[in-house]
Order: sequence, then C-alpha cells, then structure tokens
Amino acid sequence: MDSRFNDTVRSLRYNDEKSDDQYAFVKALRMSGGDGANSYSANSLLQRKVLSMTKPVLVKNTEEMMMNLSFPNHIKFAELGCSSGQNTFLAISEIINTINVLCQNSNQNPPEIDCCLNDLPENDFNATFKFVPYFNKELMKTNQASCFVYGAPGSFYSRLFSRNSLHLLHSSYALHWLSKVPEKLENDKENVYITNLSSQSAYKAYLNQFNRDFTMFLRLRSEEIVSGGRMVLTFIGRNTLNNNSLYRDCCHFWTLLSKSLHDLVFEGLVSDSKLDAFNMPFYDPNEQELKDVIQNEGSFEINDLETHGFDLGHSNCDIEEEDNGAGYNEANHIRAVTEPMLAAHFGEDIIDILFDKYALHVTQHLSCRNKTSVTLVVALTKK
Repeated sequence: MDSRFNDTVRSLRYNDEKSDDQYAFVKALRMSGGDGANSYSANSLLQRKVLSMTKPVLVKNTEEMMMNLSFPNHIKFAELGCSSGQNTFLAISEIINTINVLCQNSNQNPPEIDCCLNDLPENDFNATFKFVPYFNKELMKTNQASCFVYGAPGSFYSRLFSRNSLHLLHSSYALHWLSKVPEKLENDKENVYITNLSSQSAYKAYLNQFNRDFTMFLRLRSEEIVSGGRMVLTFIGRNTLNNNSLYRDCCHFWTLLSKSLHDLVFEGLVSDSKLDAFNMPFYDPNEQELKDVIQNEGSFEINDLETHGFDLGHSNCDIEEEDNGAGYNEANHIRAVTEPMLAAHFGEDIIDILFDKYALHVTQHLSCRNKTSVTLVVALTKK
C-alpha cells in the first residue's frame, strides 16, 4: 500500500498537528480544481441540475425560516461542501433572491447577509472566490440584500462556526462522503464499494460509519444553528429493491470504477494489493436510514424529504448524444470527483487509461434500466 495512504485512509479529519504525509488522504478527498477539461468546474452539470431540481425545497424553507424568525436584520448562512467553481453561487443567489422578494412583499427591510463557504482545506477555493466580484456586481444591479462571502475551511465533521450563529445551512452532494473508510471492513478483492456480492458485514460497516458520521454532523450543527433555523441537505442515495440492502445495479458508478480498475490489474498496470487496499469513503443511504439517524439524534424536525431520479449518464450534456459520448460524459464526471483520491493511492500515470476503460464500461451498460441511485433532499428545522 502507498506509504502516503497507509496511515490516513481511515480518517478525513484535518489535524494540523500531524505531518503532511499523515493527512495525505484528507488532501486527496477533494474535487479536481482549476477550470481545465478534467476539472470539477467543467464537469459538474449534474450538480447544477440537482440544484435546480431541489430549488423549491430551498425556497420554501428559506421563506419559512425568515417568517418564523420574524425577519432578522442579519442572516448568516453556510454552504457546506462548496467545492470549486460557479455552482455554489446558484444556491447563494437563490437564497438571497428569495429573502429579497419575501422582504419586498412583506414590507420588510432586507437583512445584511453573511455567507460562509466551507470545504476541506485543500479544496480549490480560489476557483470559487474569483467569481465573488461578479456575484457582488450582479447583486448591486438588482438592489438586493448585501451579502458578504467568506471561506470556512475544515471538515464538516468538526465544529466550524460559533454557537447559535447560523440561520440557514445548505449542502448539496457532500454528505454522502464519510469521515473515513469503515474500520474492520472485509475487503472485496475486486470492488471498491458495496455490491450485491458483498457480505452483510460490509454493508453494516458502511451503514454504521454513516450513522456515526451523520449523527456527529447533526449534533455539531445543532450547536451552531439558532432555534428555528433550517438546513437543506441533498445526498446521493439509493432505492432499496426487494429489501436487499446490498443491491447496487450493474451500472452503479462505483461498480463501473471497480471493473475499470480490475481491467488495469489484468493488464499489469495496477497490483492486486493496491486494489485490495482501496475502498471508497462513501455511503448512499435510503430514505429510512436517513430518517432513522435524524430521529435518533433528536435535534431537528423533518420538514421535507423528497426522492428524485438520478441520471449520471447524460450529466455533462444538455442534449442526447451517441452512446460513446454519454460514456465519456460519465467518465469525465467521475474523474472530476475522484481523480485526486485515486492519484494519491494508485499514482497519476494510470488515470487517463483508467477513465478510458470507465467510458467503455458505461457504453456497455447503457441498457441498464433497474437503477438504484437516487437524489435525496431533506429539509430540517432546529428544535
């Protein structure tokens, strides 16, 4: 196993007291930065579509938060897992516009707004912050509420903000990332994540890690959010078919990644031991698993919980393309999300050929119709 990865694959918690090598995996769990062809910024149309899809829930809960808190003159909200690029400003703009319109319709003065953008310290914040001047210019054109944008680097599995300071929190496609790969995980030698061939103990290890992490997340945010404050959280989740907790369809994105890595093992480009030692720090909960954690932790009430379709295959195109194009679209999207992590473990030399393999596997599985991956959006109120 790569020495940079050996001591750190188990934890994503950032600790300044450790040497650089000891938190290499923390550095690696980030989206690909910059604005090049393989960057997250250039391959995140799916996330933009999800933001549009979940807009009604965000608008509804922003309005209810403002009215229930009697139109505060100062609002502080946070975007957790902001990643890099323009996407995060879609949610921010929606929140500000909702507040502005509501205040106008209610004859209230718009509040001043603090917006805190959070991600892990090695995230490419510069690719996001360079859009702030344009964002502020657009706000001035429409005479909307003043907004001040800040960075808040750190793991959202740790405290990020002062007590009772947040009114609203938004996070999209971030909380399915775990704080660490589950401990005592029985490795499936050819798979980087759960499949229908995995053991029940592997499923339970992932579920238990998700339960611990999401419980910690809720507990920490309950300290930071004011009573009556809101959270709108969006996950990649799953539909559980026939009560089979292990089932992931043949075209699940991590199943295809496993197939692609196994191809490289067969060709002698990746060792068996390297593949055996790699697992994704990820969990796709179903609705009931999400509800159970929220209800057991007890700090928040569920206002909304919706399930939407998930279509990764055409995530980077606005029109239908040929099969090969769809394959490369999906491969580019997964590469933008995983390249730093994969390069940290397997090395950079295999990345191009790995995702050529991935694109090929996508085209071979385009007929898959029994897809289990979904988007879950949940809105919560602090009790």
